[in-house]
Amino acid sequence: MRDRLPDTPPRAGELPAEPLSHSLKQRHLTMLGLGGVIGAGLFVGSGAGIAVAGPAIICSYLLAGALAMLVMRALGEMSAALPASGSFSVYAERALGRWAGFSAGWLYWFLLVVVLAVEATGAAKIANGWVPAVDQWVWVLVFMVVFTVANLAAVKNFGEFEFWFAALKVGAIVLFLVLGTLAVFGLLPDTDPVGLANLTGQGGFFPQGAGGVVAGMLAVIFAFGGLEVVTIAAAESDDPARSVARAVRSAVWRILFFYVGSMLVVVTLLPWDSLTPGQSPYVAVLDSLGIPAAGQIMNIVVFVALLSALNANLYGSSRMVFSLAERGEAPTALLKVSPGGVPRRAVFASVSFGFASVVLNLLWPDTVFLYMLNAVGAVLLFVWALIAVSQLRLRRELERDMPERLTLPMWCFPYLTWAALLGMAAVLVLMLFDDSARSQLLWSSGAAAAVLVVAWVRELRARRARRAGDAAG
Repeated sequence: MRDRLPDTPPRAGELPAEPLSHSLKQRHLTMLGLGGVIGAGLFVGSGAGIAVAGPAIICSYLLAGALAMLVMRALGEMSAALPASGSFSVYAERALGRWAGFSAGWLYWFLLVVVLAVEATGAAKIANGWVPAVDQWVWVLVFMVVFTVANLAAVKNFGEFEFWFAALKVGAIVLFLVLGTLAVFGLLPDTDPVGLANLTGQGGFFPQGAGGVVAGMLAVIFAFGGLEVVTIAAAESDDPARSVARAVRSAVWRILFFYVGSMLVVVTLLPWDSLTPGQSPYVAVLDSLGIPAAGQIMNIVVFVALLSALNANLYGSSRMVFSLAERGEAPTALLKVSPGGVPRRAVFASVSFGFASVVLNLLWPDTVFLYMLNAVGAVLLFVWALIAVSQLRLRRELERDMPERLTLPMWCFPYLTWAALLGMAAVLVLMLFDDSARSQLLWSSGAAAAVLVVAWVRELRARRARRAGDAAG
């Protein structure tokens, strides 16, 4: 497979068996899907969305969630039919050629290892606040070492780690929803029913108009990133096809419920203009309900959310670069697998760049690292677009060669796939005209262009080598 040329893609069913472990259980995958996307972006970052959209942030989350749901359904269809540790990178290569698989894989790897630095630094800041005697960089080192060891161990241990991390986050959101709903109806001590006053007052449900909904969507759409990791992990489950189908079905609907439900509670209980961007709206709600030490409780939840995302991103990045190496798109030295089925060299490669990113974040957060962070700002949308285009192409191949593998078909194919592509194009156009998002789009486009140039040069070399071989023969 490593020597395959871009014009000779494998037919359905020709993917080689994965040399990785197959010890992840269904519960691991389900929680990985939930936990990978429930992070600081929801617990803290949602405040920025409320500030620009008001109560209409609910509509922003519905739109962003619907787009994420369509992309995940398209990816789930391919993952259930052809489970692979490289997930959408493998499917892009099969559907569009080596350039697409190379570009999708390396862009996503770059995204994960840069975001990993943000998560490690964020968790270290919280830990430093609890134990000021220990410097922030020491906490970063501790976290990186701990999660490197966790990812070098058997994949089942990683699954258990992530299962309990995700369970805590999910439990926190469920408890928040229960308390918030009781407060809305005045069923908690010292509370009265709030009615719809906060949804219709302070400028109404759409205080910033349709533009506020759009701005809110731009603020929250990237919070749905991370769902893709569950399709990467599916290749290491005991029943990949069935496991990924179940995980995708449950994760998407539950996440949409958690996101929209919690935002509905927030803007119903509190006036939207009383919330401060950058501060957790969850803390504001808990404080209003008189919950003791609400800030510290949420700090613990955010801390766990950051470490959970760090763990999942390190796992996802190592499996992606391993898959790239399998297909000859990364150094073959990364292919070495431990007796327990763990690609340790791929883990070290990912964590090494992660360490470098953390150092850049600690030393030059407003210069070098800011440029790197901007360079991955819109990469998720580029990857999602490749997923949708790949599904359009591979669906025809699967229908023709192995229709029995279409156990999780895309809804209303091909119309909803095209709708997802149009939605992503619309978001990219909106980013171009949004002052706060334009730099991310431009830097990300530059990063994508650089990767595409490398992919193009590699294809030219491969074709020249083949012509030279044909001439010699």
